[in-house]
Amino acid sequence: MKELSLHILDIVQNSTKANASHIEILITEDTRVNLLSFTINDNGCGIPKDVLKTITNPFSTSRKTRRVGLGLSLLQLACEQCNGVMRIMSEVGKGTTVTAQFQHDHIDRAPLGDMVTTLITLITGDPDIDFSYVHRVDDRVFEFHTAEVKRDLGDVPLTEMSVTQFLTEYLHEHIEHLYHKEATL
Repeated sequence: MKELSLHILDIVQNSTKANASHIEILITEDTRVNLLSFTINDNGCGIPKDVLKTITNPFSTSRKTRRVGLGLSLLQLACEQCNGVMRIMSEVGKGTTVTAQFQHDHIDRAPLGDMVTTLITLITGDPDIDFSYVHRVDDRVFEFHTAEVKRDLGDVPLTEMSVTQFLTEYLHEHIEHLYHKEATL
């Protein structure tokens, strides 16, 4: 995939299919140790141990509509090509954690990409799920939790056009801000 945000979208969509009600997306960009990593935690149904053993095999998929599942195998390859690793931990009935690590400045590392569009797609596609997003760039941190937004909005749905517009602008401003060392919000 051309952007890591598309890998994140793919993994989170798997979490939604696993009946997760809460999904955390954690992104860390630490230029001091030359690391970019992302972790996705969910409280879905989990992955059985026998399936977990073969989950990065491109011909291993739980889908019934096609027999090929390339998402995790492509992510694992992308990590390995950039001096990184991918780990998957899961427990049936408790959830799954996928972590991907990359050498931050590796010439072959795909850019993080458009996290705002990824987040808005996830939020509007599954508004009943509580999403938590934490993004760190060196010492700067941005946190966003849909549970807090839902509480503040009351009966107004996240899919309301004005809410979606506001969230898009809010996320864009705060994520962009992470990359400006001298600015503070």
